[in-house]
Amino acid sequence: MLKQLNKPLIALALAGLALNAHAHRPWMVPSSTMVESKDAWVTVDAAISEGLFEIDHQPLRLDALVVTGPDGAKVTPANAITGRLRSVFDVKMEKPGTYKAAIVSQNVMASYKLNGEQKRFRGNEETFKKDLPADAQDVKVTRTASRLETFFSNAETSTEVFKPTGVGLELVPVTHPNDLRAGEKATWRFLIDGKPAANQAFSLVPGGVRYRGVLGEIRQNTDAKGEITFTVPAAGMYYVNSSWPAATPPVAGQPPAMPERRMTYAATVEVLPE
Repeated sequence: MLKQLNKPLIALALAGLALNAHAHRPWMVPSSTMVESKDAWVTVDAAISEGLFEIDHQPLRLDALVVTGPDGAKVTPANAITGRLRSVFDVKMEKPGTYKAAIVSQNVMASYKLNGEQKRFRGNEETFKKDLPADAQDVKVTRTASRLETFFSNAETSTEVFKPTGVGLELVPVTHPNDLRAGEKATWRFLIDGKPAANQAFSLVPGGVRYRGVLGEIRQNTDAKGEITFTVPAAGMYYVNSSWPAATPPVAGQPPAMPERRMTYAATVEVLPE
């Protein structure tokens, strides 16, 4: 029997594909993005919610969580728990510089016919190759690569954690995410498999949607170098989102198109006051 991927991971793989006010988004929000203390800690909330940064749906599983320190070494999170509506973990920042918390997944979604019956699969590459029946017909496969991140710094910012892996959709900021200020221009660069993501759609949504009643989304596209320059009008926590390929309009009477590959990127950043 084909193994099934659990629902939280599927939600993480797909949530970045929708940019409307009612999408279920996965997110991680640190208690602070800049810490100056001899005993530097941050606490990070992690959830999947309908209301941005609200704890209203289900926790984000931490199985694939990786925390990277300023020197590129992995840092073991402390006090990790998963509750009914959110997960929480702490990070002790023993070294100065920027840390990154990331949840990365690469999955396979497929449909096929077996003995005339329609079947579906969601799982990883290894399981798919092992368990797909040899006599499966009309096989349609989509491979997804999703990346969810947030950043926090101790005493000073650094850039080691932004070194690209060359796999999937990635953010390599020109302006450091922990140096964002309201009213000031910032520049970011997006990459797809290590190469500039030209004309890549980018979305930035401020938290507090429930109190505004409007999404307040900033949307732009990258230039030929994969770069975006933007100005954030107000301070606060923001949700960064980008996905590839661009969604295609549905065709009446036909099932949704399944591209061979989908990539999503999402992150939480803080914009400080002027």
